[in-house]
Amino acid sequence: MDLVARYVVAVQRELPEDKRDEIGRELKANILDQLDAVREQHGELTEAQISDLLKAMGRPRTVAQQFVPPRPLIRLSYMPLYQYTLYMVLGILFLLQVLETTVSWLSSDGIGLVGYLFSLAGGFLEAAVFAFASITAAFWLMSSQNVESKKSVGRDWSPAELPAAGPGWQHISLQDIFTNLATYLFLLVVIWYPVFMPVEQSEQIRFIVSDQAHQYLKWVSPLAVLGIGLSLWQLRQQLWNRMLLRMNVAMNLALVAATLILAANGPLIHPDTVLWQDVFDLAQLERSAVFTLVVIALFPLWELGRDIYRLRSLQSRW
Repeated sequence: MDLVARYVVAVQRELPEDKRDEIGRELKANILDQLDAVREQHGELTEAQISDLLKAMGRPRTVAQQFVPPRPLIRLSYMPLYQYTLYMVLGILFLLQVLETTVSWLSSDGIGLVGYLFSLAGGFLEAAVFAFASITAAFWLMSSQNVESKKSVGRDWSPAELPAAGPGWQHISLQDIFTNLATYLFLLVVIWYPVFMPVEQSEQIRFIVSDQAHQYLKWVSPLAVLGIGLSLWQLRQQLWNRMLLRMNVAMNLALVAATLILAANGPLIHPDTVLWQDVFDLAQLERSAVFTLVVIALFPLWELGRDIYRLRSLQSRW
């Protein structure tokens, strides 16, 4: 029985001090009852049989957690608010990092797309780690308080405020919203960089896109502004409805048309670009640019078909 005593003591070490004696007595009685049942079936018990029974019960820490579940770092009632706050803050930080990195990339010399992506990822991770630690610490302090508001436990709400029942895809992901916002923001910064940069600095920047293509991008840049507005509307609603779907269909249709028109009307590559001419022929670059634009157009085209299907599904449902 020395194994039983050692096992009970090991479990007690994992318990709060004020509950060790009570739970220890209960656990020991439970183990002895199981041993008596085994003894009735197989006779006198061996050390190996006792060890097998204790092993089947689980590690002492696991058994202790069955009696006294560990207290979570953040109270479960705060978890939805914690997740929503974290996603919102990280999304805003990502947008700010896209803006800062894009401006730095445009004003620097010799940094390619790979350098831009590394800079974006590094800056965002640095800010995200600090934000994650700060938000988690704040909610940990809130969870450590003994008083819990009525709203936090879910009492201050009305079933009448719930949205209408619908398919699962009606929920708009925050990740999708902030990805779209970052994409539109990046396009606006790249297209309109001469507006917020000094003249002598902007004149030193040479993109591989032609002046004609750049001018076309300026003409269609209001689509990016509309896209930002639509994404903010989605952020407010966070649920697809007929109006949002129609707006998204129109937006994606305009993006597909604008992208394909740009691909069909060259030149896309600046003829004076010297950066790539030692590696690629200008005609090869032009064909690659057209192919890239066609591939890019497939993404809003897919969303266009998806949203039309969803819109028809909502109309037939109601």
